[in-house]
Amino acid sequence: MFFRHLNLNEVTVTGVTGDTKLKHATAPVSIVTPQILKATASTNIIDAIAHQPGVSQLTTGGSISKPIIRGLGYNRVVVMSEGVRQEGQQWGDEHGVEVDGSSVGSVEILKGPASLMYGSDAMAGVVILHAQPTLAEGELKGNISTEYQTNNGLFNYSLQMAGNQKGFVWDARYSDKMAHAYKNKYDGYVPGSQFRERAGRLMLGLNKGWGHSRLTWTAYHLTPGIVEGERDAETGELEHEEGWTGHQYSKALPFQQVKHYKVVWDNSLNLSSGYLKAIIGYQQNRRQEFEEEMDEYELYFKLHTLTYDLRYVTNEFNGWKLSTGIGGMYQKSDNEGEEYLIPDYRLFDFGFYATATKRLGDNWTLNGGLRYDHRRLHGYELMEDGDVRFANFSRHFNGVTGSIGAVCNINEHFNVRLNLARGFRTPNMSELASNGVHEGSLRYEIGNQDLKAEYSMQADLGLEFTSQYVSAQLALFANRIDNYIFTHRLAEEIEEGYLTYAYTQGDARLLGFEAGVDLHPVHSVHFSNTFSYVDAQQMHADPGTKYLPFTPAPKWASELKWELFHHSHTTVNHHHTTDAAHRSVLNNLYIAAGLDCYLKQSHIYSADETETVTPGYALLNLSAGTDIQVKGKKIAELYITADNLLNKAYQNHLSRLKYADENVVTGRRGVYNMGRNITFKLVVPISM
Repeated sequence: MFFRHLNLNEVTVTGVTGDTKLKHATAPVSIVTPQILKATASTNIIDAIAHQPGVSQLTTGGSISKPIIRGLGYNRVVVMSEGVRQEGQQWGDEHGVEVDGSSVGSVEILKGPASLMYGSDAMAGVVILHAQPTLAEGELKGNISTEYQTNNGLFNYSLQMAGNQKGFVWDARYSDKMAHAYKNKYDGYVPGSQFRERAGRLMLGLNKGWGHSRLTWTAYHLTPGIVEGERDAETGELEHEEGWTGHQYSKALPFQQVKHYKVVWDNSLNLSSGYLKAIIGYQQNRRQEFEEEMDEYELYFKLHTLTYDLRYVTNEFNGWKLSTGIGGMYQKSDNEGEEYLIPDYRLFDFGFYATATKRLGDNWTLNGGLRYDHRRLHGYELMEDGDVRFANFSRHFNGVTGSIGAVCNINEHFNVRLNLARGFRTPNMSELASNGVHEGSLRYEIGNQDLKAEYSMQADLGLEFTSQYVSAQLALFANRIDNYIFTHRLAEEIEEGYLTYAYTQGDARLLGFEAGVDLHPVHSVHFSNTFSYVDAQQMHADPGTKYLPFTPAPKWASELKWELFHHSHTTVNHHHTTDAAHRSVLNNLYIAAGLDCYLKQSHIYSADETETVTPGYALLNLSAGTDIQVKGKKIAELYITADNLLNKAYQNHLSRLKYADENVVTGRRGVYNMGRNITFKLVVPISM
């Protein structure tokens, strides 16, 4: 748990076994509050949470980010949005999370296997994106937020209106975001890094004494350019169209077009013994790639997903709290383009589980549970020029998972947590049946229909200390994965210009920790420090294949924050506080300086030149924020952030653009990350 001045008795997490106070959660959980989200400069929601200890992002350009938790990502991380798992072909390198960041109110991050509650794929953890809570009865509110970033000219605005009239609740939002190419001091403007994002959300429902019933619709459109990283053979400059300056917001070839639609029906019924919760969701994901013509796509994935979840949670009785549930998913994926990477397929799975939590006085909480999952996949045959491109096949997988944990609140200052969890993941269709060029990784990939399911066993130990002047946390973990799936290079070249890789599997182990110390000698000053480290290795492997690819570099992050005007923290009498707050134009004013230090990453998968060593670097950041008020009433929130203030040229180890073409003039390989970026964000609340 990494927190700053969070009251553990007040914070409730929902991603574990029902609503649980943070101090009683046995598994590792991080909370990203609404205030942190508003004060963080980012291009997408995963970028916004990637500063959390133990959390990283695999990036492609300026708009696509994939969450990495403790060194694992892709189909090993489940993202929950609107109460259902986000399904958008997350097996792909260049496939991000199709969620409007402006619609996210807070985030829970479960670190470690969470298959007990979320089934297959939740091996590394779960990212739970919570919408803003519904308003209290009689309230009608809205807000307008706008944002501008200097590096890539990003302009973002979002309009929201929500209300609650006699239990009838609604929430409507529209967001629009656009950015031209980003720049750094080595590459200048990077062609293909521009993007356009539009999103809408509408929620209608009832909040009553018997519970609630809410229907939510979301639509998300993203048109990101594709950064190819090709360079002029003489000048070494990145190639671009004639007349291109880097300031164009319009789309240019090649580009993707992603459309994601979702409808979710969320119901909760209060019973005398507890509550019953039922959620049904439907999603449609359309992903197209345009390479040669603006109106003719070469690749088109269309994915339909139907999910359901039924859960019963008891009230606490004699220190016991029980829960049981059943959930599942049906998927239909079709190729509608001219190019193919995976076959058309159907997926069906279901699982059921039971958990028990026991409170022993005020100090001990014990928790455990078991789950069974079944998944069936069927890939359909495809003939191409008389040859079998994809063979017809079916696979069935069964998994039993569980967890057991304990938390001891030794006293009001010191907590100890211990958890042991077993994770489960079935191979995805890309791993089982790929047969084609994967443009995202620029290689020809071949699936393996004989792959087994992955299983993991992870142990977590957490120590937490909190006092008036200091808070400290240490989270240790050890993870063993059986049948870990990865790719290895083949000697043969199936398609000219592309290396050939095939999927195989072995065993792996990951060891690591997150540590944090927050010093606050006076209430208005915070000096926070965190360090994250993970060592991920394949067992019984040759030196070149010893380390798992895309393992985050060790990271040290420090921030010194000073809250200049925060009237709720003043020590004078209440009458004086009220008068001061009424007269002041600024409230909750803070300034902060931060330093993000990424150490050298030499633990790489060096076989076949898959990865190269990434040197260390440090980024200096400054930020400030305040509420603006008139006669004691808040009329706006203003945030200013300067990231990479010294304009450092660097490549993050998890940037896929690190392996683009070499600059023949400078000898530098790949495309570098964004340079100095200053963000201005204004939030205007509307009360009626």
